[in-house]
Amino acid sequence: MSATEIALVTYSTKPRGGVVHTLALAEALTAAGVAVHIVTLAEPGSDFFRHPDVPYTLVPTPPHADTLEQRVFDSVDALENGLRSFGDRFALVHTQDCISARAAARVRDAGIGPRVVRTVHHIDDFTTTALIDCQRRAVLEPDAVLVVSEVWRDMLHAEFGVDAQVVHNGVDVARFAPIAPAWRAELRARVGAADRFLFLAVGGVEPRKGSVHLFKAFARLRERMSPTPVLAVIGGQSFQDYEWYRTDALGQLGRLGLTLGRDVVLLGTVPEAEMAAWYRSADALAFPSVKEGFGLAVLEAMSAEIPVVTSDLPVFREYLVAGRDALMAPVGDIPALTDALHAVATDAALRKDLAAAGRLVAARFSWAACAEEHRAVYAGLLSAARPA
Repeated sequence: MSATEIALVTYSTKPRGGVVHTLALAEALTAAGVAVHIVTLAEPGSDFFRHPDVPYTLVPTPPHADTLEQRVFDSVDALENGLRSFGDRFALVHTQDCISARAAARVRDAGIGPRVVRTVHHIDDFTTTALIDCQRRAVLEPDAVLVVSEVWRDMLHAEFGVDAQVVHNGVDVARFAPIAPAWRAELRARVGAADRFLFLAVGGVEPRKGSVHLFKAFARLRERMSPTPVLAVIGGQSFQDYEWYRTDALGQLGRLGLTLGRDVVLLGTVPEAEMAAWYRSADALAFPSVKEGFGLAVLEAMSAEIPVVTSDLPVFREYLVAGRDALMAPVGDIPALTDALHAVATDAALRKDLAAAGRLVAARFSWAACAEEHRAVYAGLLSAARPA
């Protein structure tokens, strides 16, 4: 009997966008009757940031190497060995990142594993020749490539000559339902926002999230508001080491007139049970990314009925109308970003309109619809793989 189980493979157990996507998609596929098994790398003694309601296997990560290049190569090797142990169990392997795509392609090319699908969420800004080549292979080697936006489909075609198929992300709106007022008050009190406007930033302090731009705009905003607002930053678990950027960004706070712990509060990775509650406890999302594959945090904030301020990136304009669904500022334009943050913080009617529009945007995206699109992709690949 031929295999029917689909492997969804990722590189981490931490709450980064691709991992969040993997778990949600796996659960939606399972609910639709698809046999799914998640495979991922995991540090010893760790587990997923939330327990997925599907079977999964944790492959031990290799010892920490000194360079990013070596960490990537060691991780590919470790995940390849983990996938080899499954033999011919899977009908298809769906990978979510550079590391898992390279590992799965090696197993396939060795005649052990099945065909490989890759979702490209975004392209990393690697700087060494070896990592650039590794990433290129991770786009070219899969049997089929998916992307989460039209922008990235066009970019992959232009840069790699790959014809990718768009399958949008989803969001579980029910997960972001209203919370008890007492819990909301407790969370706001933790960051000193009992009577201050609370902006939430999701993704940690790193280059792609435009953290320095946000800090500079926030410093200007602080001079225009009384009481002054609070910026709470959630996240920061990345495979790449952005400590140099984080150190520099946080080092600028004093010069900008901002105090860490009072004006900017770093929450790090919060428990999964609290994540939705933080959205519900905030007054707005500040998301001035310089690059995004889709921007799951935008849909999450809209599901929690808070307004969004984001960058004017083409990927956001695929599903947002500037001024109606969200306020957008050009990337790196500090005055424009400050004005957008100020408008949201001081105009209650605007916040109400943006939240209402955001609810309608979030309602257009579901993990169930995402799963159905993936099922069609899988069916086409499996049909093509069967002998005539």
